Order: sequence, then structure tokens, then C-alpha cells
Amino acid sequence: MSIVVTGATGRLGRLVIDALLATVPAESVAAVVRNKEKAADLADRGVELRIADYSRPETLAGAFGAGDRVLLISGSEVGRRVPQHAAVIDAAKAAGVAQLAYTGVLGGDDADFDLAAEHKETERLILASGLPYTFLRNGWYTENYTANLAPVLAHGAVVANAGEGRIASAARADYAAAAAAVLTGPTEEHLGRAYELSGDTAWSLAEYAAEVAARSGREIAYSNVPAEAHLAILTGAGVPQAFAEILVDVDRAVEHGALAVRTGDLARLIGRPTTPIAVTIKEALASA
Repeated sequence: MSIVVTGATGRLGRLVIDALLATVPAESVAAVVRNKEKAADLADRGVELRIADYSRPETLAGAFGAGDRVLLISGSEVGRRVPQHAAVIDAAKAAGVAQLAYTGVLGGDDADFDLAAEHKETERLILASGLPYTFLRNGWYTENYTANLAPVLAHGAVVANAGEGRIASAARADYAAAAAAVLTGPTEEHLGRAYELSGDTAWSLAEYAAEVAARSGREIAYSNVPAEAHLAILTGAGVPQAFAEILVDVDRAVEHGALAVRTGDLARLIGRPTTPIAVTIKEALASA
């Protein structure tokens, strides 16, 4: 039996591997990756590499073994994720895995924004498969915002159409630690569960702008604009139309409170408070 992490060379996947290796021997961890060379550092740490591609179902036949505990990290190709995830689910079922954990989206079936659609369909496929499952419904990563600090600092503004909506985000490493806890904890405690994962504190983009200003020593304002204007700004800056529409739709969801939900599940799983946004902003500015 192995603990298997798919998408292991992605930003979340690498953090999950780090969290696992802090608690279990490397020989019990396997990483499903597309590119062996990109994962060479994981192999150097003793992690078994299993080469497979979500988009090539035939490569997934050897990715899992009977009794494995598997983390399916959602794919990054919006619009293609349902068939990709279905291929992983089919391979996991054929192998007889003991647990399939999936990184979905906060709110599950109740999430009413466009980006949630593929996650909801994936959960339905997992339920229909009959596999022993755990749903990790991840809220927003604080890094979704701090990764975009360069233009914020350059223009002195956080631009969005989120109104006064609040976001209960957490650091990506917090979500990785939760996944590791679910994969290494007693299976009977986690199977058949859906965890709604979010940060301990919900903040507004006005508060985010103020924190960036305080930490950077620059004047940063929150500019709330109509959705159509925000879409024009994003596409004018070179963001592809389809992705820009997703970002605008997420802001609408923020305004309506969809990402402000706080259940405490994340802090309970990781056994500590979630990372404050000020800490993530400080780290991002230090590396900017």
C-alpha cells in the first residue's frame, strides 16, 4: 500500500509531498507525474515516481495499486477536467484503491460560480463509482492574490468587482497539510466525509489592499469596478477572454459571500490555526 499523490509536481502537489514526508517514510509515498525529469528531486528524496497523464487514460493503468490511498489533485486545464478526472477515477476503481481523496471547491453542490462546475461533476463521478472517498473542498488560496502583487504595486491598486465581499482564504501549505492529514489518518475517520476547508478569518479586498500598503510602505487602494469594466481591464492586460470571464465570475461569487464560509474544518484537520493573510503577504513581498 502506498500513499499516492497525483499532479505531484504542481504547487499544491509538492507541498502535499513535503507534508507527507514530515510524517511518513519516503518509501510509502508515490508521486504520479507526467514528466520524470521535472520530478527528479522527488525521486532523490526517495519518493516512487509513477509516470502517467490525466489526458492519456492508457497511462493510468499502472498508476495505482490495490489498497493505495490516493489524492486526486484537480487538473489545471479548465474545460478539460471532467474527462481527465474521470480517467483517474476509472483507473483507481480498477486498481481497487482504499481511498480516493479529491481536491474540490468550497461549497460543493451549493457552489454557484462557473469555476465550481467541473468540481461538482467530478464529485458526482466519484460517488457513482462507489469508491471509498474523501472530499477536500478547498476554499481560496491566499496566494491567488499575493501571486499577483507585481501589478498591484506597480499601479497602486487592487482592482476587482467583488464589492465588500469577504474571503476566508488560507495559505496553500495549510490545504496541503490537511490533505496529508486525511491521507495518513485513520481511514474510518475520513471515508465518506466532505470537508469544507477555509481560513479562520474572512477578509475584504479593501482590507487586503490596506495590509499590502502597510507591509510595502506604498499607497495601495481598493478599486471596486463594475464586472464589465473589470473584464475589459483584464483582457486589455492580456488575460485570455475565457479566463478573464472566470475571474470576474469569481468576484461576483465573492460579493455574494460564497468564499466567506468558515467551518473550522481546515484548522481542525491541521491541528493549528490557519496562516494569517498578513504572513502570506509578508512572505510574498520578501520574495518580490
